[in-house]
Amino acid sequence: MVTLCNVVKDYPADGQLVRALDGVSLEVAAGEFVALVGRSGCGKSTLLNLAGAMDFATSGEVLLDGVSTNSRDDTTLTRLRREKVAFVFQSFQLLNTLSVVENVELPLLLAGVPRAREAALERLASVELSGLENRMPHQLSGGQMQRVAIARALVNRPRILLADEPTGNLDTATGTIILDLLRRLTREQKTATLMATHSVEAAAIADVVIELRDGKIAGIKRN
Repeated sequence: MVTLCNVVKDYPADGQLVRALDGVSLEVAAGEFVALVGRSGCGKSTLLNLAGAMDFATSGEVLLDGVSTNSRDDTTLTRLRREKVAFVFQSFQLLNTLSVVENVELPLLLAGVPRAREAALERLASVELSGLENRMPHQLSGGQMQRVAIARALVNRPRILLADEPTGNLDTATGTIILDLLRRLTREQKTATLMATHSVEAAAIADVVIELRDGKIAGIKRN
């Protein structure tokens, strides 16, 4: 579902080029949970942005469900991101003026999907939030807000899920619940999940752990 082939990514900084990724190659299959670990600045977030077609490689190739992002055709990439890629962030990024169910159904409404409310309620049930549909985000705990964010990310059944420090703002017990949920949904929906994390405990639940160091893959471990 996600393939990087000898990917290099350079950024301009202070009149020079900084190499964020240096010849990275990896694959994430459908139903596979892969964790990216490493110190800040090692390239984790850059890799997620490339895998979500939010940024583009300087050289090499990134393929999402067989579609190369190298073409940079705006229409194709917009459709690819909308239909096949979803993000979960550390800060939840819920819309505070919308209720729980409205947050979840928003991607479907924007895509013109019929029966959006019904699909949103089903997805909320899958993350064990039935009964909280009409609450506002400020009325939820951190763990509940992250589950709403996961429901929103998965409501259109994306092929690729990208999670950036999804447990970073949660206590250990709540973080464990969120990680177990992500792992279960990855398997049930055959989603290719790629998660960036600083947490050893979080990485331990993944099928594969990839260590990045100075923009390169320094090690690969299968759990």
